[in-house]
Amino acid sequence: MAKTSVKARQRKREKMVAQHAAKREELKKAGDWKALDEMPKNSSKVRLKNRCQITGRPKGYVRYFGLSRIMLRDMALNGKIPGLKKASW
Repeated sequence: MAKTSVKARQRKREKMVAQHAAKREELKKAGDWKALDEMPKNSSKVRLKNRCQITGRPKGYVRYFGLSRIMLRDMALNGKIPGLKKASW
């Protein structure tokens, strides 16, 4: 499980990206690189990292579910994800 501070930092970045997205897009279209450079660095969506919604784990992230492989397996085995079950043949 990721530290609480790391998860909080990620949430802060997500909010900042959403808040400044429109303005960043306008500046990019206008080609105003100076003004774009003066905006907060964390408002760039490149700074975001895919993390598990439950644990905050950055590795083994399954984009379709928004979970790490460990939590995906755990939830699937407990029947918390409809239509997903362990394969056996």
